Amino acid sequence: MVGTLSGALEARKIPSSPDKVKANIQGTIEAPEGVLKITKINCHYELKVPSGNREAAERALNVFERGCPVAQTLKGCIQFNHTWVIEEY
Repeated sequence: MVGTLSGALEARKIPSSPDKVKANIQGTIEAPEGVLKITKINCHYELKVPSGNREAAERALNVFERGCPVAQTLKGCIQFNHTWVIEEY
C-alpha cells in the first residue's frame, strides 16, 4: 500500500523518498466464527511534503486505495481505516 501511495504522490510531483512517507500498520484479529482471521487493518501515514502541496497530498491519500492491488484484493474481506498527518517543509 505504501508503494501505491508513493506512486500517487510522485504522480503529483511530491517526493516520497527518502524518509518522506512513513506508515504504521496495525491489524485486528478476531474469531467471528471460531476461526482467527484479520478483520480490520488500520493504516496511519506520516507525510512530509513541500510547502503548498498539502491539498495534492490529501487528494492522493483519498484516492490511492482504488489503484492498490493489495487493497483491491482484500476489498470486502477486511475493513481498511486510513488516517494521516501531513507536515509541510
